[in-house]
Order: sequence, then structure tokens, then C-alpha cells
Amino acid sequence: MIKLYGTPPTRALRVIWLLNELGLDYEMLPVGILEGENRQSEFLALNPAAKVPVLVDGSLVVTESAAIQLYLAEKYPQAGFIPESVEDRAQMYRWIFFLMTEIEQPLWRIVRHTFLYPEEKRLPQDIELAKQECLEMVAVLERHMRDRAFLVADRISVADFNAAYTLDWANEEKMLEGAPRLKAYLQSMYARPKAPPTIAEAFAALESQAVTGDAMVAG
Repeated sequence: MIKLYGTPPTRALRVIWLLNELGLDYEMLPVGILEGENRQSEFLALNPAAKVPVLVDGSLVVTESAAIQLYLAEKYPQAGFIPESVEDRAQMYRWIFFLMTEIEQPLWRIVRHTFLYPEEKRLPQDIELAKQECLEMVAVLERHMRDRAFLVADRISVADFNAAYTLDWANEEKMLEGAPRLKAYLQSMYARPKAPPTIAEAFAALESQAVTGDAMVAG
């Protein structure tokens, strides 16, 4: 049984999507980040970086959400999520790296300086810089997707499953207001039958669980 450490709304959503699309059975093991469970020795033995997601497949441990996506797609090639030609694979890697470095990183800076860092370490000016950088790169992707259904060639690939989560995050931060094509693309991806919950849906589920838990304690 495959084990996945981490739960929505984290980047574990990227892995959940691939697992769902591939029809694989897996066990999800929540890791309480706020409770410091990612800093305990048992978890650090899996990922010294203390981050989720982590995939355990037999004796193999894989970290980093994009790497896990690629591993699963390569292990189960019958799904066709890895392009056949080396040229198309190069483009798939290109857009995955673009998404992770040019769009996700400024989004992560916004989150850090908005509420993750202690208040005395937050830099409001970096939030504005990150927003500007993110919008510029979103515009690049918007132009690329102008006449496309998928990021690479004419069929879905790992790059699209990576992009959907990243763009959902960007959408939550109002970064897609000037990108109608990306908004339509995002909607089409989450319309897939095996799509995981969106970030907003995952947060809502967490809040609902917290309210239920409080009610049970109060009762």
C-alpha cells in the first residue's frame, strides 16, 4: 500500500490528483504542521526538510510534490501522462520548473510575509514585489495557453496536474484576474471526475472538522 504523508490544502493535493487519476489505492497519513509533527524524529527520518508531501512506496521514499508526480506517472506509463517524444518531455519539464520557480515561489513569499512569519519578521514591501513578479509570470503562461487545451502538445500531462494546483493557489491570491484563458483552463481541470478538492474546499473542510470537534468537546 502506498503511503502519502500530508493532507489538503498542502501540496499533497498535487500527489492526490495523480493517485486518483491512476486509480491507485493509498493510505493518507496526516501530518500536523501547526502541532510540530513534521519536526518529530519519525517524520524527519523520511524528509529531513520537514515538509509534506512525502510518498512511501515500498522501500522507496520520495519527497517534493512535482518529483512524486513524475515518479507516479513514469511508474504507470499506461496512463500516458508522460509525453512520448523527447521534445515534448522537454517542454513538460520546462513548464513544471516554470510553475514551481516563477509562479509558486512568489505565491509562497506572499503567504510567508502575510501570516506565516512572526509579525516582526514580515516585510510588506516584499509582498508587493512578489505580487508584481507573479503577475508578470502569469501573463507569460496566459499567452502560452491562448490557443491550447493543455500545456504540452495536444494531451494532458504531468505538467497540467502540476499547473492546476499552482494556478488554483494563484487564483486564491487574485493573481488570475487578468488571465481569462488560465481561469477557463483551471475550471476545466477541476471539472475532471477525479480532481481533488480545490484549496478553498480543503480549507472549508478543515474548518468544518474543527467546528465539529469543538461541538463534540462542548457536548
